[in-house]
Amino acid sequence: MKNNKIVGIKKMSCNLSCFCVLIVLLQIAKRFLPWLYNNLIGPNFIGPKVDVEKMGKWAVITGATEGIGKAYAKALAKKGLNVILISRSLEKLEKVKSEIAECSQVEVKLIDVDFTSGPEIYTKISTNIQNLEIGVLVNNVGMSYTYPDFFLNIQNEKFLRDIITCNINSVTHMCRLIMPQMIERKRGIVINISSMAAHVPNPLLCLYSGTKAFIDKFSDDLNTEYKGQGIIVQSVMPGYVVSNMTKIKRPTLMAPSADCYVASALRTLGISAHTTGYFPHALMKLAIDAIRALTCDSFLNSYVMKNLFAVRKRALRNAEKKAE
Repeated sequence: MKNNKIVGIKKMSCNLSCFCVLIVLLQIAKRFLPWLYNNLIGPNFIGPKVDVEKMGKWAVITGATEGIGKAYAKALAKKGLNVILISRSLEKLEKVKSEIAECSQVEVKLIDVDFTSGPEIYTKISTNIQNLEIGVLVNNVGMSYTYPDFFLNIQNEKFLRDIITCNINSVTHMCRLIMPQMIERKRGIVINISSMAAHVPNPLLCLYSGTKAFIDKFSDDLNTEYKGQGIIVQSVMPGYVVSNMTKIKRPTLMAPSADCYVASALRTLGISAHTTGYFPHALMKLAIDAIRALTCDSFLNSYVMKNLFAVRKRALRNAEKKAE
């Protein structure tokens, strides 16, 4: 009798263990399989489900003179879209226009505005895009710190206002300006460039990462609001890319050229509304999430803080040398 009870308890324990393992495996599959589809299978083997040319005749790109913005402008022009390039420097805009003319036979319009300015710039933009069928909006313009620093060390109040105005107000105002015509036609694409900084610890860059977190959350909810009306709102969260902002000069596997990055990110359109845009960056984010799950947040926060503090020290040292 005793032996039967012991055998029964062992069986129950074994069944419970199997059930727990099954639940864990199902949870892993629930998270990993969509990740695999969104980051590898969908973009590379199924291809984009969206034809950008059918969205409208024109694309608008903010921050179009450098890095990711310039790469989006060139890539969309190659797909046959006329492009409206918006940035601060007319001279740089003219240069990008010439580069596009060399490889694409499309119309190019230029609008020179400073996105750290007030609401009057949107009146100028509105006037210049009147009666144009805009199918794609890329909100890329943004600014960051010169080097990592403690929030309270930043004495330049104008910089604090400018980074919020440029990184947040530009996205919300451009969406309000251009999305109504997309809603009217029941089709359109809005690509908002956030950053992986929005999802990983970023002490000493807290204002920048905070603005990028806003963009990601805003995009996610905006997509839910308007996807039923034929609008795709995608949040793109790049890691390091060769650009003036990152100060990276040469491409590597983990820091691709802007052209390479954008070619990869465009393949995720219609597949993922929330993407790093580039498979190695997706792997990096997965590794960081795994470290977070296996350790405490304070460990990862301290590690990133230590590295960014070292970057800050080097930057200050270099500034002192230049000043001598």
